[in-house]
Amino acid sequence: MTHPPLKKREIVGYGLGDMGFNFYWTNISTFLLIFYTDVFGISAAAAASMLFIVKIFNAFTDPMIGAYADRMQTRWGKFRPFLLFVPVPMAILGVLTYSTPDLGPTGKFIWATVTYLLLMTVYTGANLPYSALSGVITGDARERNAINASRFFCGFAGGTLVTYLSPKLVVALGGSDPALGWTLTMVCWGIAAALIFGFTFSVTHERVKPVQAAPATVRQDLADLRNNLPWILLFVLALIIMLSITMRMTSAAYYFKYVVNRPELLATFMPAYLLAAAAGTACTPLLTRVFDKRKLMIGLMLISTVLSAAFLFVPSDNIVAMYVLQILLGLALGPKSPLNFSMLADSADFNEWRNGRRATGMTFAASSFAQKLGTAGAVAVIGALFSWLGYVPNAVQSAESQAGIVWLMSVIPAIFTLLAAVIMIFYTLDNPTMARIQSDLAARKAATTSA
Repeated sequence: MTHPPLKKREIVGYGLGDMGFNFYWTNISTFLLIFYTDVFGISAAAAASMLFIVKIFNAFTDPMIGAYADRMQTRWGKFRPFLLFVPVPMAILGVLTYSTPDLGPTGKFIWATVTYLLLMTVYTGANLPYSALSGVITGDARERNAINASRFFCGFAGGTLVTYLSPKLVVALGGSDPALGWTLTMVCWGIAAALIFGFTFSVTHERVKPVQAAPATVRQDLADLRNNLPWILLFVLALIIMLSITMRMTSAAYYFKYVVNRPELLATFMPAYLLAAAAGTACTPLLTRVFDKRKLMIGLMLISTVLSAAFLFVPSDNIVAMYVLQILLGLALGPKSPLNFSMLADSADFNEWRNGRRATGMTFAASSFAQKLGTAGAVAVIGALFSWLGYVPNAVQSAESQAGIVWLMSVIPAIFTLLAAVIMIFYTLDNPTMARIQSDLAARKAATTSA
């Protein structure tokens, strides 16, 4: 570490940024599909198809945004300026996405597609540079673990606020008109997020700068990633974990509405998971002192597999068992996000060590690409399954439809977390390897500075 230890203000300030992003992300992942089907009046198949198309489109725009951020040169750095200029248009688009103009079926589909596409593009325009910022705030492994733990602790806290408050705000602001309620709710979240992003911008600093003889081309950046096995494994890991998480989060609203017949429980069920995940996240720096990141990730994925599969056997009237499993899942999955992002920063170091080129923005952008593909895949599976089983909005569901919802909450996510554990067996950037890489990079930079 070549700089003074990070101050708590910067660690917390960086972390709060993810709370702002979760004011959008959690609303989208938890409520958007059911908003489209049960409030806006779009069929489940059409809504799922639209969400899939948008995610695929955004997956391909992510690397372009990452490449642009890597080449950004301002007095504020490469990545911080995005936190200053993107939040206002993102807030406007969030409101438009949760608006319900009086249009026909085709018009509604077009409106939903355009607004959601623009929202996710702008969201990525801020979120990707924010993620890449964690790789240049510090080069110290423990500090990276700390800032990413702070990030995801605050992210889970933001998600908890959203899942608890959004349904209440919809009723408080819209009364008997849920459409109006959702529009005004997104006004509140957009303003809150913009204020948080401004604070994150003001307290963070970019310190890690690569020793690079000449600017790399986008083609070189992509070639480096293709030949970076640790990054490839993290890419696949991000994809399948997002498949698992999105399936459970999106299905939860349907599960409590149509299987448990107690939709009001969602307001505490999701926060229970998110609070537990925040607690698990807070333990990440301690866990990484005891366990190697690779071994820890494998263990967490195996535990999550068992807990997800166990959900299949919970009767629809056993509320206590549902909450116990949900809390345990939160504790198990909480550390995976800071671990994954810390590992992504390590893979950027590995790329710089081997090739002399860092491409931090592209590294994180490509990971976001994987997450978008995972989310798209999950939504596509949900939509296809609902259509196949004959899902009817705001009606009593068939036994087959109910069973499909339960499987989306249990067995299918378990399969993906088991696959994630298998993938991490082949990850090679353990603690001794990273210590050696960091030492070599520090020596190179010292030699360049003295030359």
